[in-house]
Amino acid sequence: MKLERSQFEALALEHLDMLYRVARRMTRDTHLAEDLVQETYLRAFRSAGEFDLQAFGIRPWLIRILHNLHVSRGQRERRQPAALDEDQLVDAASASGEGPQPASTWDGMDQQLKRVFETLPEEYRTVMQLWAIEELSYKEIADALEIPLGTVMSRLHRARQRLSEQLKDFAVREGIIRE
Repeated sequence: MKLERSQFEALALEHLDMLYRVARRMTRDTHLAEDLVQETYLRAFRSAGEFDLQAFGIRPWLIRILHNLHVSRGQRERRQPAALDEDQLVDAASASGEGPQPASTWDGMDQQLKRVFETLPEEYRTVMQLWAIEELSYKEIADALEIPLGTVMSRLHRARQRLSEQLKDFAVREGIIRE
């Protein structure tokens, strides 16, 4: 079903916050996330005439644009030399003096979960984020990332498996559970 321009814009802008959350987790940087969302909407609005409202709505389509932009930007950036800015150097220097949160606190557990999540390969992290945090269905994730449904399921399974293994190791080390 084709939409009028004003309907398309209203429908697309409903998902601004969700796209920013996804972009923020993908990039781990507020400024890069903002740029990624802007570029996503720029491309979406340019392609508004080609958009055909499907059963899942506009959300998977917007996520696909965002994901493709992120991947292509990452490929471009890997070809460039990396530079550290002053903030990164200061953070690295101060981080060496700080100890991790105690594991027995919720903050410590949250930090450990975040660290373990960050170690997942990007394709696992993206699928897990879209499913667990953004609450997309398997089919919506498959459409958004342009991958088969079985691939979504296997990536989720492997991501859960890795998270479980690494968090179990953490819990054993901290004496939370016994092996």
